[in-house]
Amino acid sequence: QVQLVESGGGLVQSGGSLTLSCAASGFTFSTYTMSWFRRALGKERERVATISATADMTNYADSVKGRFTISRDNTKNTVYLQMNSLQPDDTAVYSCNAYNILPVSQYWGQGTQVTVSS
Repeated sequence: QVQLVESGGGLVQSGGSLTLSCAASGFTFSTYTMSWFRRALGKERERVATISATADMTNYADSVKGRFTISRDNTKNTVYLQMNSLQPDDTAVYSCNAYNILPVSQYWGQGTQVTVSS
């Protein structure tokens, strides 16, 4: 059974930091591209950061560049999102996503709430 379980969300003051984790099971984690997405209330889902299967490539949304860092540990089947200098606009439900092209398959976690107070 495929599972992606996020943790690490919570309430933080503006300027603070949080680290999200996403623990994967039920599929070959080390072959999947992993991403973090977020959805704020009343807004469309936004891709925040992506990391390749071997962690040699990362990509970030302009809104988080220089503040967020995505990483992964293939020995622990876990992907992380280090979030620094958090702002109220970062308030959203953050979800992790696993994607592979051969064969095409995609999985989602249930999400974790991040709330940044001003």
